Amino acid sequence: MIGGNIRAITIINRNRMIKYLADQVIAMLALIILSPILLVVAGLIYYKMGRPVVFTQPRPGKNERIFKFYKFRTMTDARDTKGNLLPDEVRLTPFGQFLRKTSLDELPQLWNVLKGDMSFVGPRPLMVSYLNRYTPEQARRHEVKPGITGLAQIKGRNSISWEEKFQYDVWYVDNWSLWFDLKILLMTVLKVLRQDGINQEGYATSEEFMGQLREN
Repeated sequence: MIGGNIRAITIINRNRMIKYLADQVIAMLALIILSPILLVVAGLIYYKMGRPVVFTQPRPGKNERIFKFYKFRTMTDARDTKGNLLPDEVRLTPFGQFLRKTSLDELPQLWNVLKGDMSFVGPRPLMVSYLNRYTPEQARRHEVKPGITGLAQIKGRNSISWEEKFQYDVWYVDNWSLWFDLKILLMTVLKVLRQDGINQEGYATSEEFMGQLREN
């Protein structure tokens, strides 16, 4: 029994190393191959919305370590008379909406993958402010690196509830395999082509996760 457990752990560790190396190699190649697209998109964002071209924000990664998350900008900085930012659905531009529908806004995250902050597949990195709102079970989504895509994304993306997303995230943590990652990547391509689940009805993406705060 002990020998079997050691062998299983060894296989898992080997596969995680394969995943890490594959992430690094593919991210580097993708950045090189897609550099013309990155430059064109960056130029168009600068022309249509000005600076900054890339949206950055702190996000929690594996073991809740905070890293700088990159994404192409899709919204303006429009504010009301009191200086408060307008709702996301108002600030989202037509070009920004196109970037989200085609997932081109996610391309800068290739740099996150190359840096080792993220993987191609894993639970999506969410707001730092959400950390104290998770249940202990939901917080297990941080046991692995966050991903550009994940199980929750192919199961509904922003069209499903937060509770469903976190159930899928934790299920992924417990059932991860290289073949499962490959399946998720292939399903993601289909989702992008079909433009499924881009936003929750009435929101630019989805409503804010309140979690435990709802009970306070």
